[in-house]
Amino acid sequence: MAQDFGIKPAARRKARRFAMQALYEWHISGNAVHEIEARYRVENDMHKVDLQYFHELVKNISQQAAELDEALIPCLDRRELRQLDPVELATLRIGAYEILHRLDVPYKVVINEGIELAKTFGATESHKYVNGVLDQLARKVRTVETRNE
Repeated sequence: MAQDFGIKPAARRKARRFAMQALYEWHISGNAVHEIEARYRVENDMHKVDLQYFHELVKNISQQAAELDEALIPCLDRRELRQLDPVELATLRIGAYEILHRLDVPYKVVINEGIELAKTFGATESHKYVNGVLDQLARKVRTVETRNE
């Protein structure tokens, strides 16, 4: 993917936030992801959101959920995917997608954004779990980037 030099971090952060909520809803409701995305665009104030990134995350993560889950499973510390809270799952899928497919986003940014989503929307200590899972995945996938840590 090409690097987006003109995108502000706050607009990306908002895109992730809305994407996490949309993916959570998709997981819980089973509604068509394009309908959820369209409703989010109408019902929410999204003028300061990176809409292209929001669309990319919602569309690609919903289409690649099985692939992302397979990448996450070895990092789940003996938990099964079905045991995850839906907020944790949506957050981890966003992180996994970015680690695997958005090499222009540094892995530390991916982990930090996942932690912030978990702190905002997840259970009390879920941010620690999200941190550990995404860190393990980054160390497996982005070996060149994480080697110097």
